[in-house]
Amino acid sequence: MSTATQWLRPWVDRIRRGWRASPLPAFLGWWGGELRALLPPRWRAWFGTGADWHLLQRVDAQWVLRRAGHAGLLANWDDSADASTQQAALAAALRGVDRDDLRLALVLPAVAVLRRTLVLPAAAGDNLNQVMAFEMDRQTPFSVAQVYYAARELAQPASNGRFHAELVVVTRSTLDPLLARLRTLGIPVDAVDVAHGDDRLGINLLPPDHAPYRPRPRQRLNLALAGVCAALLVLVLLQWLHNRQATLEQMQAQVDSMRSEAQQVAALRQQLQDNAGAAGFLARRKKNSVSMLSLLLDATERLPQTAWLERFSVDNAGQIGLQGQSKQAAKLLDALKDSPLIVNAGFQGSIQPDPATGKERFYLIAHLHHPAASRPKPAASTPAGNGGVP
Repeated sequence: MSTATQWLRPWVDRIRRGWRASPLPAFLGWWGGELRALLPPRWRAWFGTGADWHLLQRVDAQWVLRRAGHAGLLANWDDSADASTQQAALAAALRGVDRDDLRLALVLPAVAVLRRTLVLPAAAGDNLNQVMAFEMDRQTPFSVAQVYYAARELAQPASNGRFHAELVVVTRSTLDPLLARLRTLGIPVDAVDVAHGDDRLGINLLPPDHAPYRPRPRQRLNLALAGVCAALLVLVLLQWLHNRQATLEQMQAQVDSMRSEAQQVAALRQQLQDNAGAAGFLARRKKNSVSMLSLLLDATERLPQTAWLERFSVDNAGQIGLQGQSKQAAKLLDALKDSPLIVNAGFQGSIQPDPATGKERFYLIAHLHHPAASRPKPAASTPAGNGGVP
């Protein structure tokens, strides 16, 4: 045994003990049995239950073969027969058993072994076989070199930090002749155990150098199936990641679409607010401004009939320009003095007489005033002779 194997052996034993102590083996066995019961009878043979143990025991001069857990005998033959006859009897009894699952155990009677129950600290569970080897001289009348032994943990309750273990010992002088006889007959055994009712105790007293080599043709298939399962698991994970990424991209596209729609709604809302503000501004400006008709009406009512306007202009700053002729142009300022719309009237330049009409030519500048109260009421009618604008 290599150093690496010796170093890993305690860890492997610890994992094996933990696995056996857990409820998982019983649950998986029950679950597998239920699943196999659902399969057609022809398919059930493809899914074997694992090792199929058969028990071989020597009683006086007879070899007895039965299946583990069954009381009925499958075969028995006399040890005095030749090797070929005994091999044929064994092969006939095991004809219907799958060779890959067949396991043969040599069982010893209970009187041929020595069994001792010990209470050990929990730390001894990691190296139980070595601990039993140290305790061999104290617990048995034999030394380690005189016996084959095996140890197992018991499920009996113990005090905190301790556990029960059983030591099973068989002398080499008892087991070696049986193993030698089986080698002579060409019958390999996979384990040496102790009879326990119709079954076996569950230990192995067979020395490691006597263990037969059994090819495992199913191992490659099992490894291939394990690889396929691992590949399928990876594919499932990759598919899950792909679906998650696709869902994320779809949600991102929806968010981008909703963001674009939200931006369009915000732009429309801003445009609506701008239009509403512009409309309000125009409405307020229209409300606060003086209509040109009211301004012309006010000027017509206040200018005398002898006055004639040649030009009437209003610029964006509210400046009013009146250019025309009147018999008494100087009195025009008094006529416009009380106007609620025309304020700060004044002549620009001098008043000059017009020899052709006999009137005075003037150019008057004023400013438009926005009345705070109501606008002047329009006159009921306008005389036909009033001054006007051409």
